[in-house]
Amino acid sequence: MMEQQSDETAVLYNDACPVCAKEIRHYAGISEKQALAIRYDDLNDAARLQSWGLTADQAARRLHVRKNGQVLDGIPAFIALWQDIPRYRWLARLVSLPGVHITARLLYDHILAPLLYRRHLARSARG
Repeated sequence: MMEQQSDETAVLYNDACPVCAKEIRHYAGISEKQALAIRYDDLNDAARLQSWGLTADQAARRLHVRKNGQVLDGIPAFIALWQDIPRYRWLARLVSLPGVHITARLLYDHILAPLLYRRHLARSARG
């Protein structure tokens, strides 16, 4: 697995997912304008995906963020990303609150991520 600089956050997302791509492009635009050390990797790029040590199917199931050598997924991944984007730090703090955190995890893990993954599978099946 490729090692990354410790000061860089990396995001693994599905650019073929319209919802995912729109959200990540928003964050990437902010990151570029503010020269933030955040790299955005499309899971559909085989070389980038290989560096994460995940299969395409594992990666497509949820957002992944690598920060300080640790790979996070789901809501913890979003929190890590938001912490690195100044205008979203308030959201990271809010979603980190115990009651909000568990609710966000339940919604993401049991509704949003599975729905986006099923749509991904349907798009893949259509070719």
